[in-house]
Amino acid sequence: MDSLLRPVIALVGRQNVGKSTLFNKLIKKRKAIVLDLPGVTRDRNEGICSYRDRSFTVIDTGGFDPDQNDTSLVRIQAEKAIALSNRILFVMDARAGLTPVDEAIYDTLRPVASRVDLVINKTEGTGIQNLNEFYKLGHIPLYPISAEHNLGLTDLLDAIYPSLPAPASNESANPKVLPKIVVMGRPNAGKSTLINTLLHEERLVVSDIPGTTRDSIDTTVTYKKKKYLFIDTAGIRKRGKVVHGVEQYSVARAKEALDRADIALLLVDGVAGITDQDVRLIGAISDARRAFIPLMNKSDLLESDGKARLQNQFDLLCPFLKGETLLYISGKTGTGISSIFKRIELVYERFSARVGTSELNAFFERALETYPPPSIRGRRVKIYYVTQAATAPPTFVFFVNTVDIPRHYMHYLENRLREAFGLMGIPIQIKLRPKT
Repeated sequence: MDSLLRPVIALVGRQNVGKSTLFNKLIKKRKAIVLDLPGVTRDRNEGICSYRDRSFTVIDTGGFDPDQNDTSLVRIQAEKAIALSNRILFVMDARAGLTPVDEAIYDTLRPVASRVDLVINKTEGTGIQNLNEFYKLGHIPLYPISAEHNLGLTDLLDAIYPSLPAPASNESANPKVLPKIVVMGRPNAGKSTLINTLLHEERLVVSDIPGTTRDSIDTTVTYKKKKYLFIDTAGIRKRGKVVHGVEQYSVARAKEALDRADIALLLVDGVAGITDQDVRLIGAISDARRAFIPLMNKSDLLESDGKARLQNQFDLLCPFLKGETLLYISGKTGTGISSIFKRIELVYERFSARVGTSELNAFFERALETYPPPSIRGRRVKIYYVTQAATAPPTFVFFVNTVDIPRHYMHYLENRLREAFGLMGIPIQIKLRPKT
């Protein structure tokens, strides 16, 4: 994982002590969901913190109680983060004081106490006497902070700073941009299982209970020495079934993840088939102008005619994507994983591709000869020339004598563009500009 290239610092502690708030402050993004409810964070969430020309990976973990078995999945994730980290910030709540759960967690950290720093959060408006009881743990120094109010964070970072290696001279000269792939789908379609299979570890909490993933989790995956940034998202249900609160935040965060991705993998439960909600998600991906790859999961459980059934269903429900090749995979067994990366490479190349102006106009001369533009109110539509203005997504500017061109003709030109330059599954943006 890419995080291993930097020092790794894990945030651990019981539920609702403010770890996710601290995480967001350190990476200077509102990436982790923050609510005043216990148990919101379940998976490991990673981000990069940069401070005084040095950087480290921060891992936010779910709150857990070592004496409780019902949070064993979350505890496993926290324990993996602890094992992976170079340093551990054990976060506690000044308002609540030292609790038995805090003491139990610290007992699990004693074997690695040399890597542990005690962070006492929510100290705004409290006196120093509120901190005295934390000295009972026999671990000094204490770092009192208020993550919400940005109090004490500089002192904490200054304490961490000496343990951070100085960057190599060329480390940030040419930062490499990774392809960003968001994994979307209905609840329980198998998104987290797929990413765990890609990582060859139980990186994300996986459960048969729909809705286990609550936040959007960034994970770097290496395949054949090439790195990709995968974003796991919460399953998105029909609007009327979304529960107010945590799930509502999760859906909003999934949509934010889509906006910052290059490619959207839509994971469909192949056994259940393509549903209306899957079609709505395809519409959301199209509206966001993200590249699109449809994955039919659980292919190992399909009947003999299952693939043909799914293809026919897809063509019927998504006529605007007719001809798009479906990928049949199994996140659980790893079947078809190599085909995912092959398709990602192809789609990402096309998503970022630029067509030469001369080649583009030669194509359009042929397209206009085959099907000339219609007349609007007795006035003939003229398209003088076209140029590509941007990539990711490919954006084309048509210089015309009128912007009042029928929708059906614009669809014709868009479809011919896709066919000519291999842009199936790629969003195309066409802008009309009057020639002056």
